Amino acid sequence: MSSAAPSRTYAVRDEDSLDLEALLGWANESGVGLQGPLELLQFQGGASNLTYLVTDSAGAAYVLRKPPHGVKAASAHDMGREARVLSALSPVLQAAPNVIAYCEDTEVLGAPFYLMEYIEGHILSSSIPDELNGSEDAVRILCESMVDAFAQLHQINVSEVGLAELDRGDGYVARQVSGWSKRYRDARTADVPDAESLMAWLSNNQPPDVEHALIHGDWRFDNLVLGSQGELIGILDWEMSTVGDPCMDLGAAMSYWVQADDDSEFFQFRKQPSDAPGMLTRSEIVERYSALMGGEVAESLRVNWKFYEIFGLFRLAVIIQQIWARYQSGASTNPRFAEFGQVVNMLMKRAQNQLTNPNT
Repeated sequence: MSSAAPSRTYAVRDEDSLDLEALLGWANESGVGLQGPLELLQFQGGASNLTYLVTDSAGAAYVLRKPPHGVKAASAHDMGREARVLSALSPVLQAAPNVIAYCEDTEVLGAPFYLMEYIEGHILSSSIPDELNGSEDAVRILCESMVDAFAQLHQINVSEVGLAELDRGDGYVARQVSGWSKRYRDARTADVPDAESLMAWLSNNQPPDVEHALIHGDWRFDNLVLGSQGELIGILDWEMSTVGDPCMDLGAAMSYWVQADDDSEFFQFRKQPSDAPGMLTRSEIVERYSALMGGEVAESLRVNWKFYEIFGLFRLAVIIQQIWARYQSGASTNPRFAEFGQVVNMLMKRAQNQLTNPNT
């Protein structure tokens, strides 16, 4: 553990502050054994849930995850489920962080939260850091490893690791289409399209479910921690994990994947170095993933990729729209969200264009 603050942290914003005395008291009652006084930094990213670095006077460091203030418990903010998933995965997935303790008592910090181990390493943002080998060959290996780990995650037996309770049975694709459509209608503001034709297309062109796999829900480079050689040592941000169709998880992941030949509007959205020389294209990722998964997954991706890609873009637009609606209402004043309405419009436009001009 380095004594220097991680580069992706910053001083806690006033609206995201925590009661450190209450946290310390709970931690000691729970057997965590933190030594006061505590120090708190906030991690960048995490537009949905809040993520903090907690350090004590003895140098111990943990990550704390909780929903934003004022947000009621929902699937995207269910700290208990996220902690259960990580606890179940730790024995079988080395890159899953260890959960230290979970608190469901809302009297402590205003909402359920949990502490997990802090994994120190590289988290990629818009470029490859100088500390990592940025050669084209090294970047390709890094990208291939990311795809391979994604497929390995989807091949975990959910019953064997105790996560079968997350499986709501057949109808996952239908639930996703109807659920995200409802969320968009509920969160829509006057400055974004109604998207009714897009939602109708998604409803009328659903492929049947393929497998019942553990899915991450937000697979991208800034949720992966890399070691000094670019190896995967941590997988973060499990708030949207569940059991469902892995093809849908791949479509969600590719909605973030901006490659070098994309149009300028989408390229400005780039938040990870997916355009770096050596990175696979979206079509190459789908091809590699299909070869690793095989069977029905590969066949459904071959036949139905247009649906998975368009739904991934729509789903991401809804996630951002929900945040944009909170920002417009004044529930959040985070300046990072000030242009989210423009992003929603861009993603909806791209999804609509994919109906007639698929670009994979």
